[in-house]
Parts: sequence; structure tokens; C-alpha cells
Amino acid sequence: MSVNLQDKYHEVRPVNDLRQIVDESGKLYAQRPAFLVKKAKGEPYGEILYRQFENDVKALGTALIDMGLSGEKIAVIGANCYEWIVTYFAVVNSVGVIVPLDKELSKEEIDTLLSISQCKAVFFTEKYEKYFQDYPQMLKVKMKVYGDRTDLSEELSCEEPQEGESWSWESLIARGEKLRRDGDHRYEEAPLNPEEMRFLLFTSGTTEAAKGVMLSHKNIVTDILATRKIAGITPEDRTLSFLPIHHTFECTLGHVLALYCGASIAYCEGLKYVTKNLAEAKSTVLVGVPLIFESVYDKIWKQAEKTGKAKALRTAIKINRRAKKLGIDLHKRLFKSVYNTFGGQLNRMITGAAGIDPNVSRGFQDMGFTVQQGYGLTECSPLVAGIPDFAPQRYAKAGSVGPVIPGGEMKIADPDEDGIGEILYRGPNVMLGYYNMPEKTAEVLAADGWYHTGDLGFMDKDGWLYITGRCKNVIVTKTGKNIYPEEMEMYINRSKYVEESMVYGVEEQDDTYVGAQVRPAYDVIYEEFGRDISEDAIQKLIKRAIAEMNVQLPSYKRVKRFIVRSEEFVKTTTQKIKRFKNIGDASAQDMSAMDDDK
Repeated sequence: MSVNLQDKYHEVRPVNDLRQIVDESGKLYAQRPAFLVKKAKGEPYGEILYRQFENDVKALGTALIDMGLSGEKIAVIGANCYEWIVTYFAVVNSVGVIVPLDKELSKEEIDTLLSISQCKAVFFTEKYEKYFQDYPQMLKVKMKVYGDRTDLSEELSCEEPQEGESWSWESLIARGEKLRRDGDHRYEEAPLNPEEMRFLLFTSGTTEAAKGVMLSHKNIVTDILATRKIAGITPEDRTLSFLPIHHTFECTLGHVLALYCGASIAYCEGLKYVTKNLAEAKSTVLVGVPLIFESVYDKIWKQAEKTGKAKALRTAIKINRRAKKLGIDLHKRLFKSVYNTFGGQLNRMITGAAGIDPNVSRGFQDMGFTVQQGYGLTECSPLVAGIPDFAPQRYAKAGSVGPVIPGGEMKIADPDEDGIGEILYRGPNVMLGYYNMPEKTAEVLAADGWYHTGDLGFMDKDGWLYITGRCKNVIVTKTGKNIYPEEMEMYINRSKYVEESMVYGVEEQDDTYVGAQVRPAYDVIYEEFGRDISEDAIQKLIKRAIAEMNVQLPSYKRVKRFIVRSEEFVKTTTQKIKRFKNIGDASAQDMSAMDDDK
């Protein structure tokens, strides 16, 4: 990173582990809200203060130690909620190893991961209770999504379960509180080595392919401090948590970072309630994935066109650009209706897990929002590169994921003539390795500490990283040309008639050409052409959109054949398309040819 950016780093408070974060935040921000929760769905948000969060973490940890779980692995699965994150902190800070599980996994996949990790306890929200009925040997604890106490004086039920039944989460809190009142200090006094494994995160839900990433407190804390240097989160900020909490992007950056900074976290009631909950919680920060931000941006412009205000919006953007050059900030006045859509307080958008369309990033910045894109991997805790909120290049370099984070190193291995090669990263946030998989670890983690990400990209003269795709996704033509599907998808998705797309290589005889599966934006199409539009007509709309893109590309990059999908793509919980699961049995015979391929 250039010297002028380093000089602008935000100040950080040194910490060695997550236990220190809980202790210090509990004292520094004792009377401030740490979480915003609801007693029941649809009710107003209530506040859980930092002093209660500290109390609950220590009480739960004390109860678990008393039940003989020191040093054991403990799984947690379910919807985002206060009890989930308290469990996470309680386990890693003094008890054992936390094993967060993807709530979209099947029972068979969950069984496999519990067997691999040899968990001795599992915490779950009510929906998943039936999954664990066959585990009599495990401690089973049921968590609530709604109805947490918001005042330490509220009495908790401490009733113990009948044999074979699940414990309630609050009964363990009550048990731990009593132990601590009686002088039990085992939790606070337990030794904690910041460099040993305390987090076991599985990167895949499939059986043999499941890899457990081993992380330490040092990994997570160094990533948090590096992120704080480039993101000025303050105690006045409020985030809205809606990405799956088991994912390291949401857990580390959406939760641990916020709690380190003394900010507040509100829990979303579901994807369709994001806008409503943003307003209710008065959120200032939204951590999300590009699909969410791109969808919202799309809706802003569609609404402007529908109400005849698109021209006025474009004029306001031009005025704001000129005003910013003069050091004048007019965005709150010029885009009041846009800000009101998000509750009037949102000002920062943090996006990751995939690349955001540069046009969308610049569009939000034109309206006054701070947009920060980051790039990370579970194996790196997760962030390895990110756009600083103070960098003057943020707008011009909207297609970049930013420079390497403070304390890390990055290089491009074996770059081609365009400077594109595999991205390698080295830093204190790199994993300890894959659980019980030394061979797999050796494949990606060199002896000198360089982690091979499997992603492709290049760095500009200022050291800003641009991602071009995944090594395994690159389409290589018979003439040796490289085509990056992610780039092609960004172009296709810019059509208003396209919801999303997936580009991949199709082998046919002695050549490889570009194929695509496209899911139409049915809502837009129905609104414009009526719900009785034929499938043939939709096919022609998509074909025209691809043709308009093709004419702007060299011939070897052009999409030659395509399929229109009526059903959703199979995705991960962070809304990434699972490429190989979606290709299925599609063949050249199933695909419609573009005109120049007939």
C-alpha cells in the first residue's frame, strides 16, 4: 500500500484474543447497546447492553466447563441470533473449539461433519432439534431466535431437562450465573493460547470433499485489527445482520469487528425484511454480498423510471459530483428519498464474497454512500485485501478489491502477458491448516507461509488488486486464449432483462466455446410485456441481450450458445452460484445458438 494511505490508517486498540475483546468492550461500552433483538417477530427492537453480553458469555462458558466440556469441540447451527454469537464467544474464549455449521446442510451432511470433528455438544435453533434426536451421547442445547432477556434483572428459567431431552440455552446461563455468584472462576482463569486452534470452519458440505479450516485467536484478531485500520467503524454505528452467521465474512466482520469497535448489531427477520429492519434499527452499516446491493440499486432506478424521476436523479448525481470536487456535501439533500428507503441512517456498505459491478459501486458513491469492497477467504480469517474508506482512489478504482490489508503480503504467481496469475497471500491471519488433512494443507500452504488462493487476478501500479476469476473456472480455448467467466457474467447481468447468469466452457469436437445459462428477470419482463408473454419471446429478449454484449467483445470471448433457466440457480448460503452443480446434463444440443454460430 502506498505511504500516503498508511499515514491515514484508523487507530486501533491492541488486543491479543477474543476474550480480551469481551472483557474490554464490556467495560468500555458497558451501558451501550451491543445487540438489538426482538421479543417476537414483528415487534420493536430492544437493546442488550455490552455488560449483559459480557455476563452471558462468561456465564455460559462457566456452565460448559462445569459440565466437563473443557477442551472439547462444540457445534453451533441455526438462524442468526444473539444466543448463537454468545455461544461462539463462550466456547472459543475458555472452553474448547467452536464448529459453526451451515444451516442449509442436509442431516446427512451434518452427521458427517459432526463425525469428522467429534463434537461433544451441539447448540441449535428450534428448527434443527429433530436433526439431533439420534445423538443421546451429546449435550444438546436449544437456542431461541426471539425472546432474549434485555435486562439482567429478568429472571431466567434454570429447570434441567429430563433424560434424553435438550437443555434450554437460558437454563445454562442461569446455571453459570449461579456458579459465578458462588465463586467459580474457572472460566476467567482458564489458560488461553492465542496460537492454538479454537475455530473449526468447514468450507464444504459434501462428504469426502469437506475441509475443516483450523483458525486461532491470533488469526481472527490480526484480521480484525487490520480491517479496523481501513474501516472507521465507531460505537455510534449500527449494523444489520442478515448474511448467514456461520460464514466467516459475516461472523468476523459483521460481528467480531463490530463488538471490538463498540458498535451495535441488529438481527434481520429475513431477506424480505431487510429494508424494513434497516429503518427500524436505524442501521448505519450494511455488510452484504454484491447480489443484494446490485438488486437494491436496480430497484432504485426502476422506481425512478416508473415515477418519472430518472432524469432528475441523473441531474442530482451530476450536481453532487461537481459539489464534491468543491468540498461541498449535498448528498443528504439531493438523495433524501433514496436514504429514506434505508431508514435515513445508512451510510456505509461493505461488500464481499464476490465482485460487485463497478457501475453499481460508483452509482452508490455518487449518491454519497461509502462503499467498501473486500476480498477474503475462510482460510485467511477472512480478509486479505480491502478498499480503505479514506482512499481517494475508491471511485476511480471501483473494479478493484483494494490493496493488501495492513500486515499482509500479496503477489501474483506466474503472471501472463496481461499480468494475470494466481493470487498468493502471506500474513498472520492465514489458517493453521486443514483439520486432519496434511496433504491438502501442503497443496495450498507453502513452507514459507505463502497461501495459494486458487483465485486469479492482477495488481495495478499502486498495488490495488483486481480479481479476474477462479483458476478452476477459466475457459481455455484450443488456441490458448483464456476467458474468465466472472467477467462475462458481469456484462450479461447488466441487461435489465437478466436476473443472473453463469458462463462456462463447452467442449465440442475439436474446439471449446463459451456457453451460458441465463435466468431472466421475470418481474421486469412481466411488468413491461405482460404476464402472458411467451417463452419464445423471453428467449428472444435474452438472445438480443447476449448479442448486444457479443458485438463489444473479441470473437473468441463471445457467447456462442445459451440456455434460459426458469428455475433458480443452486447457490451457497452467501448466494454464490455452485457452477458444477448447475451445469448438470446440459449439452450443446440443449443450447440455443447465437446467429453467428448457425
